[in-house]
Amino acid sequence: MNTTTTGIRIAETGDIEEGEALRVPAEETGHGDAIAVFHDDGAYYALDDTCTHGQASLSEGWIENGEVECPLHSARFCLRSGEPQCMPATVAQRTHRVEVRDGGVWLHPGSEA
Repeated sequence: MNTTTTGIRIAETGDIEEGEALRVPAEETGHGDAIAVFHDDGAYYALDDTCTHGQASLSEGWIENGEVECPLHSARFCLRSGEPQCMPATVAQRTHRVEVRDGGVWLHPGSEA
């Protein structure tokens, strides 16, 4: 199956609560890093899970106002673009496309959002 085209069904709609994230392991996505899928303000976003500044899981960070804050050094990233919003991070997170269809949340690893 070509997951770039069809995606990977990672959850049912409603499984990832508002303001929460789901970490999808690299073994499931075929991507080089785990991918964090965030639910914020009614939309879903996906970024590489490992912070570009330090070895921390963004899926364990704080999600608010379209951003995720790294739990290690408090760097914040835009969920939509992956761009760092403050120091100490200076390198953007890779984004991945997420779609809601057929009652599920589908992740497209490697396809930019």
